[in-house]
Parts: sequence; C-alpha cells; structure tokens
Amino acid sequence: MSAMLRLLAWILALALVALPVVAVVNGWVGGAQFPLRTLRVQGELQRVDAARLRATVLPHARRGFFAVQPERIQAAVAALPWVERVEVRKHWPDVLELRISEHRPFARWGGGRLLSEQGRLFPARGIAVPRGLPLLDGPDARVADVVALYNQARERLANAGGVRGVALDRRGSWSMTLHGGTEVVLGRNDPDARLQRFAPLLPRLAAQHPGQRLARADLRYTNGFSLTWVDLPKAPENALLLPQPVAALSRSGSSSMEGTS
Repeated sequence: MSAMLRLLAWILALALVALPVVAVVNGWVGGAQFPLRTLRVQGELQRVDAARLRATVLPHARRGFFAVQPERIQAAVAALPWVERVEVRKHWPDVLELRISEHRPFARWGGGRLLSEQGRLFPARGIAVPRGLPLLDGPDARVADVVALYNQARERLANAGGVRGVALDRRGSWSMTLHGGTEVVLGRNDPDARLQRFAPLLPRLAAQHPGQRLARADLRYTNGFSLTWVDLPKAPENALLLPQPVAALSRSGSSSMEGTS
C-alpha cells in the first residue's frame, strides 16, 4: 500500500510540474496573465498599410507572451502587399517587435508582377502600382539579363525619347518598345551590339522623315535595318470663320434705313 501511495505521490508531483508548462504552450496562462501590450514596428514604411498590419498581427498577439508563435506572425506579415522581409521578436514583458523591409519597385514584370530594386519579383495584385515604371518581361531565371539590357538601352537611347520596356521571349528573342511607341526587334544574337549600331542613327533617321513616326525597326540584318514609318496625325484644320453677328439696330437707325430703301 505504501508503494502505491509513493507512486501516486510521484505522479501528482510530476503533474504539478508539467501542468504549467503545458498551460503556457497552449496559451492558457500566456493570454490571461502575460498579455502583449506593445507592437513596435521598425523600418521605413511608405506603402505597407499600418491598419492592415495591426489587424494581421493582433489575432496572434492575443495568445500572450509565452504562447505567441513568431514564425506564424512572420509568415502572415510576409504575405502582405509590399513586404519584402520581416523579422519578429518579443521582448519581456509585453513587447512584440517587427522589423520590416519594403519592396522598392523598379519595374513592372509581365502581366501581374513587379520587380524590386533588389531583383525580387512580387505580385502586383491588390496594390497601387506607381506610374512611370518600365515594363520588363522574360523568364524568371533571366531577370538580371533583362535588367542589364534595359539599362544599356536606356543609356544609348536617352536622346531618342528613351525606352518604355524590354522583353525576352521563350525562344530567346529580344525586343523593346520606345516611349514614342516604336517597336524595336533585336533578335537572338548580340542584341547590345545591334542596339549600339542603331542608336546613334535614330535621331538622324527621324530628321529625314518629317511628319512621320518610326513604327517598327527590325535590326536582325547584318548590314542594315528594316524600318517602317507611319504618318503622324495631321493637326485639325482651322474652323471656318463665321461672319460677325450683326448688332441690333436702334430705333433711329432702323427708321433711317427704312427711309433709304
């Protein structure tokens, strides 16, 4: 009997030790006695919505200091628009700290994503895309190549209106669009060398075609280019001048005219 009592005493002692640990892990003690009262956010945030950030963190923070799971908060915040990277830490006794880095957009990428200055692609759905971003496109693995050609083209064509976008298709063929709407086909081989040959001639070619716009330039030829020109819209003709309205005659004028008829 005494052995049984000793066994029961050991079981009771272990239960008393384990119960608080289980309670903290499950949030029983954490949410009630150790609440998180302060959310501290570090980082230069210009586009992350503060209200949406708080609403995302609050359900996790309610579990309390010991029960909160930083990895879950990190995953939830990382899914918010414009968040590039987030670190989550907690500081005794009641502080939850977030360190957030925002995406800084460099260009639009394809139909529904943006490219950050750090070379990372992120979805554009649900966010206000800044105006004036260039449009780049290509395989995700070729981001660096597309950006490199865009930077070269922007420099070479700075005096010809600039570059609106650069694309690399699945077959490895390069093309670009200028701000004036000109489509430039570079092909697969040596796109930079072809652009280097063509860029200095573009202002001179445009000067030789007054009243026209270069619609398409195919640079895939060894010793020249294939150029397509279209007429610029003509300015609307001046409206016909209408005769000046006749002023109303006074009574005396009217009678005098009647007298001369």
